[in-house]
Amino acid sequence: MATMPFDHPAMHFGLRTWLPRWSDAVALSLYAVGFALAHAVAVWWSGEGFYSLWFPAAGLRFALLWRLGARLTPAVALIELAVDVAKGVIVFASPDWPIAVVGIVRPVLAYGLVVAAIRRLASGRRAELLVAPMPFGLAAVAAPHFAALVALPQAMLRPDMTGVAGAQSIVLSLTAFTVGDLLGVLIVAPPVLWAAGLGARRAAPQWPRMRTAALVEAVLTLGGAIGIVAALDLLGLGWQPMPVLLAVAWIGLRFGRHAAWAALLVVVVLTLSRTAGAVATPQRLNLHLGLSMIAVVGYLAGSFADSQRRARTDVARRDRLLFQAERLKTLRAMSVAVIHEISQPLSTLAIEARHLNAIARDAGPEIAASAELIDRKADTLSALVRRLRRFGGRVVDEPTPLPLVALIDSVVGLAAPEAKAAHVRLNVAPVDPDLAVLGQEVELAQAVMNLLRNAIQACGDATVDLSVDAVGDRARVTITNRCSPSRAPQPGMGVGTLVARAIVAAHGGSLDRDIDTRGTVRAILTLPLIGDPA
Repeated sequence: MATMPFDHPAMHFGLRTWLPRWSDAVALSLYAVGFALAHAVAVWWSGEGFYSLWFPAAGLRFALLWRLGARLTPAVALIELAVDVAKGVIVFASPDWPIAVVGIVRPVLAYGLVVAAIRRLASGRRAELLVAPMPFGLAAVAAPHFAALVALPQAMLRPDMTGVAGAQSIVLSLTAFTVGDLLGVLIVAPPVLWAAGLGARRAAPQWPRMRTAALVEAVLTLGGAIGIVAALDLLGLGWQPMPVLLAVAWIGLRFGRHAAWAALLVVVVLTLSRTAGAVATPQRLNLHLGLSMIAVVGYLAGSFADSQRRARTDVARRDRLLFQAERLKTLRAMSVAVIHEISQPLSTLAIEARHLNAIARDAGPEIAASAELIDRKADTLSALVRRLRRFGGRVVDEPTPLPLVALIDSVVGLAAPEAKAAHVRLNVAPVDPDLAVLGQEVELAQAVMNLLRNAIQACGDATVDLSVDAVGDRARVTITNRCSPSRAPQPGMGVGTLVARAIVAAHGGSLDRDIDTRGTVRAILTLPLIGDPA
């Protein structure tokens, strides 16, 4: 999905929502070439016509919309329209060219609506069943069916535009339409998305390594099912998909969607080789119907298994966070008690230090400097104790899925006045709304706020940058302050960094700090991500 915050103007409905960014131009150009080639493959395989029993172009379309967002739907529709015009599918001299244009644009709009709807449902707080990668599996199955559904009115009102007539022919044609798109999406889209991740900022998903015993089990299961189907075919019972369907579903449930896709690819290669060329349409449709059932069941089974595995991982992480939260509560109670005991004598010490500084100004430069140092340190310590008291008085919230865009917005709202008072410019990069962590909002906000405050205080009249990105399965929050190496050290005891490090460690993350020769200091906070875009 596109990386932009929730309050970005392009996130609101309107014209800007559907305008592609310049960074998408390369992807759209590649899609134009890929769509033309995939469309030629479909024509070569299934013959000329409005419907195809094997339509790999649908997989490219779905992969592009799923990767970059439904906002590119109009651009994708224009590209497909341009390709069909170039191939002569649309002839503007014909009086029916507007209906032909609608027939080409309609499935693209259907795909865009399904992708947008599934993305929206998956981002809701009540979407317990839509744990990644289940949203991708559901959208991959729903998009072809919805595209066929919206094609039904035109097929019934203008059968001459689709080359079919009669209720039975319409049903068969729409079935062929659905089957071709299903096979194209479930076979082509997963590897395309995986390949696209290789060059993306976010690390590409890693294909799981299967142990030898598991690999042998999967091969024997699939090989046995294919052998049963071949034996039934030799006995004159035809191609029966049920044994292979059960085998692919078993592999998906046992080993996840990657293994299910690999098994499905083997079945597709064996089956499609029988349907290319001069094959009767009913025979081809029968084979592809069985193949589409295997594809849907196998990929959804694998997606469900991966979702369950991810959900168990998130639950285990939540349990660890709850344990750490209890430890933090105990530590907080102890610290509040200690702070309460030292706050009153510390206040007295600060008052006396201020008085000492005032009367020591005429006692000589050395005594005056020492008194000023005592006054400054006492004031710094008093301010620290006040902040700790405010922090200790907050209630620890339960770990919940927390969008990082919301966390950063709340922290920036608190830090902006301090930055302005210190004459520091605070630059915040757009945050991907898909990035979310499981954690306690108050704790994480305090950790990021401590790091921001340190950067602002150390910077002076300069700039502090705040950015969030993803590296593999972890979110990375980077706070950069650019100040001169000759700048004098600022007062402080480093407790804010220690508190931030403890909070981040309790959430399963890490906090690192580095400085280069130009004086650029980076505080890098990493946290485990929840969810998976694909």
